[in-house]
Amino acid sequence: QVELVESGGGSVQAGGSLRLSCKYSDNYYVMAWFRQAPGKGSEGVATIYDLNGRNYLDDSVKGRFTITQDKAERMMYLQMNNLKPEDTAMYFCAAARNAVRLWRADDFEDWGQGTQVTVSS
Repeated sequence: QVELVESGGGSVQAGGSLRLSCKYSDNYYVMAWFRQAPGKGSEGVATIYDLNGRNYLDDSVKGRFTITQDKAERMMYLQMNNLKPEDTAMYFCAAARNAVRLWRADDFEDWGQGTQVTVSS
């Protein structure tokens, strides 16, 4: 059974840090973190390609977030530093076995249940 399980969310004050983890059980071509704030649509945050580790970050998180992967452990991480209240959202781990269009959530086949991140000012 394919499974993606996120962990590491929580509540922090602005300027704080969190590290999100995603444990996955299958082989994927590309993985990503998306987030969804209340009343808003899904937003791509960070993407990483399994083959070479090439990654992309949304402009809103560049310089603050880092996406990494430990293929041996089948773990993906999102290190979030200097968090802002606008980062408050449910964060989802997503994965695809084939090429995707950047930030296109519909192209990702498998999703986790999400982990909540709340940043207070």
